[in-house]
Amino acid sequence: MQNRMMITGAGSGLGREIALRWAREGWQLALSDVSEPGLQETLKLVREAGGDGFIQRCDVRDYSQLTAFAQACEEKLGGIDVIVNNAGVASGGFFSELSLEDWDWQIAINLMGVVKGCKAFLPLLEKSKGKIINIASMAALMQGPAMSNYNVAKAGVVALSESLLIELAQQEVGVHVVCPSFFQTNLLDSFRGPTPAMKAQVGKLLESSPITATDIADYIYTQVAAGEFMILPHEQGRMAWALKQKNPQLLYNEMTVMADKMRAKAKQSAN
Repeated sequence: MQNRMMITGAGSGLGREIALRWAREGWQLALSDVSEPGLQETLKLVREAGGDGFIQRCDVRDYSQLTAFAQACEEKLGGIDVIVNNAGVASGGFFSELSLEDWDWQIAINLMGVVKGCKAFLPLLEKSKGKIINIASMAALMQGPAMSNYNVAKAGVVALSESLLIELAQQEVGVHVVCPSFFQTNLLDSFRGPTPAMKAQVGKLLESSPITATDIADYIYTQVAAGEFMILPHEQGRMAWALKQKNPQLLYNEMTVMADKMRAKAKQSAN
């Protein structure tokens, strides 16, 4: 381990906070995002925090941009030890309202972006016997209503991570998957959905969360160090996951009630 980390979606939010957490330990960071100004700001903060590194604009939908990023990591840092597939977008809406374009967009970024990140960087990780940290969501485990495309994409990230955990054990490449619940973030900047009411509801959940991206980055840092595969940063999330494993039907019933309430609220907003 030479303390070299790659992060996608590092221009803001959780990606930036992960960069700062590892920067405080003196790591070299390869930062990518679709937002250049965001990246510039993150790199400035990283250097102030005691780390260093470089930035490269990268759209995770484009595999050639990810392989070019991996090549830059090899040229500038001599390789990579940890990759964080964090780039993601938010969306919501009931299944009947979501277009196939909404599905394609969501899967292309939140699922295939992670697949492509793992694929592009795997040769470097096999050399360094490094680690993969994939950022999924509690939505992957709990499947809340009115976000089926997001749920499916994030569940795919968990399934991919489980597959890699097993397949890469022989190569001594570690794998972790993180499933945060709602937290204070700028995820809504990328929100896409059929109704403004849905965006407002998600916004309220994000704002009311007592946990910040900084808290989550801290929790990820300690759990990765402890060798934990599935990282659930929220206590409520851990409780909900335990409940679902014990009594899934109870959870489905609760989610059905929640869906009814959301529909009623959306109707009120429309009138």
